Amino acid sequence: MALKQTADMLTLTPEELDERYAYRGTDLGATFDETMIRVRLWAPTAERVAIRLYRTLRARKVEEIELTPDTKGTFVVELDRAVYEGYFYTFQASINGQKIEAVDPYAKAVGTNGKRGALINPSTIQPDRWIEERPLFHSSQDAVIYELHVRDATSHPASGVIERGTFRGLTEAGTRTPTGGLTGLDYLADLGVTHVQLLPIYDFGSVNESVTNDPDNYNWGYDPVNYFAPEGSYASNADDPTVRIRELKALIQALHDRGIRVVMDVVFNHVYDAETAPLGQFVPGYFYRHEADGTLSNGSFCGNDTASERFMMRKFILDCVTYWAKEYHLDGFRFDLMGLHDVETMNQVRHALDRIDPSILIIGEGWDLDTPLAPEQKANYFNAPQMPGIAHFNNGLRDGIKGDVQTPTDRGFISGAFERTSEVKRGIAGNVSSQGFAEEPNQVVSYVEAHDDLTIWDKLLISRPEDTDEIRRKRQMLANAIILTGQGIPFLHAGQEFFRTKNGIRDSFNSGEVVNRLDYERADQFRYSVEYVKGLIAMRRQYPMFRLENTAMIRKHLRFLEEGEGIIAYELKRTYEGYVERQRVYHNATEQDVTITLPSGEFEVLVEEGTVKIHAPRLHEEKEIVVKALTTTVIAERKSDYKKYAVAGGAALTVLGLLYAASKRRKKQN
Repeated sequence: MALKQTADMLTLTPEELDERYAYRGTDLGATFDETMIRVRLWAPTAERVAIRLYRTLRARKVEEIELTPDTKGTFVVELDRAVYEGYFYTFQASINGQKIEAVDPYAKAVGTNGKRGALINPSTIQPDRWIEERPLFHSSQDAVIYELHVRDATSHPASGVIERGTFRGLTEAGTRTPTGGLTGLDYLADLGVTHVQLLPIYDFGSVNESVTNDPDNYNWGYDPVNYFAPEGSYASNADDPTVRIRELKALIQALHDRGIRVVMDVVFNHVYDAETAPLGQFVPGYFYRHEADGTLSNGSFCGNDTASERFMMRKFILDCVTYWAKEYHLDGFRFDLMGLHDVETMNQVRHALDRIDPSILIIGEGWDLDTPLAPEQKANYFNAPQMPGIAHFNNGLRDGIKGDVQTPTDRGFISGAFERTSEVKRGIAGNVSSQGFAEEPNQVVSYVEAHDDLTIWDKLLISRPEDTDEIRRKRQMLANAIILTGQGIPFLHAGQEFFRTKNGIRDSFNSGEVVNRLDYERADQFRYSVEYVKGLIAMRRQYPMFRLENTAMIRKHLRFLEEGEGIIAYELKRTYEGYVERQRVYHNATEQDVTITLPSGEFEVLVEEGTVKIHAPRLHEEKEIVVKALTTTVIAERKSDYKKYAVAGGAALTVLGLLYAASKRRKKQN
């Protein structure tokens, strides 16, 4: 039976709204069948809702049709698909005697700058090649994530890309620098990463989509407006909603065709502007948290915090991520300021995505932030054990390696602060159980650089001004090796492999294209460092001991060695069907060469002096080995049939790890 909205609903608390008007349907927004478009809005505090229809994006003439009050505080209208498909629309609601007009919070397609939704069915809009099959992927710890901004990826003049800074630009194959270096899509595929994490690609409000070719009309995109629709500034035509949908799908398919999965950066913790953003316009006050004095809470430092613990906000998040996973074939989600959300919501996100594909990654910033939510409810790393299958960025490892990001002059392990050795060792061991916040290594994202804060290079310029550039480069290569040889899920910021600089700007979100773009000439200049990272990724994929599946395996197979101050050394060792596999890693952060005594056995050198040699390792027959200053050395015990055992053993580790993880998750759910 339809329910009539009344003015007294305005006095209902969010908890009372949840109790009376929690809507569990799957048809919010516009849904399509063969002949009809049904449009539904949740607005329990509204007295009246109308849909305003525009034939074109900029049409002034409007057709207005009143929606019918329906179940659980929703309003609905049915439109003839033959007449209205392709029209633009907004909702106008009467709430407490005032008229409010805004875009449908569930709009799947929008026009320029997201001012109007569009009655378009995204499922009918596909690129020439569009298949549901995802690149093969077994386990979270097999991932190597590469964080990339769509515009940064191809906007440099030396990229050789025709449609620079766009979705389509990143699909172009065969692009090169003037000296022949790989760029764009080819560069990513050659590097060997398993996942590309794209900074926000939903419709955000901080870039004017009607302005093109302005290098200062730029932003990272952490300013959400329309969560279900792609961003128009990356499309070849922002006016046409179908173009941005088709071109984003083409980009995802192009990456999938190269064996690369795609992670989407999502920002549900706040909106661009709580007063104007579609979310919350039709149910004032419900979707946001408030302080005791009635002001919006601001743990996000962006002016507002959303209330994920409320039924319809939680539903909004779940509907959104499952939509993107199904409609756009996305393979993962990175939750910005995840610590502002609640544990229950994040677990429901995990369960919902598991039903689609359990290999979909969920990672997030588990910082402990100031928002009016009980400590035990916050989805931060203190509560990581309550969120199996969800990974948190390891800021302890990050700061231990390069120094506190809040203090530019602070030093870390790679810059001579050896008192931080224990922080780094915890991170190398996956920060699991007694070592840190996580119960399992699939709950840890190991990183040292991301889009925000200073790049490693800029940090070293400030914290080690006395160093030469050559020494700084060695320190950064050491940091990269620590990340790519440790347990957990390794994460790289685009350009980290060639000493990316942003001219000392800590947070370059609005610093323009010139500061932020990926400098492929620098990649050419420091090709040896790119090759080093590429080699480390390949080594990680070839040797399963660098990506152990669970805590029990880490405890059993990883042992730290004592080799003196400024040296982190450890052994990875296991026995498989009577065969002993052993690798040793030595990170030398001192400025002197160090001589290490080796155990008995024959060893091959896989990594030394900034070079990876997994395809032609050097046989080392001496009882001692010299680890050069500010470098990483990796050795493996030599066996004549090593490759056979490595492949078989790796498969065994993967199977055992998957069974163990499934068992742990079932226990948590029960």
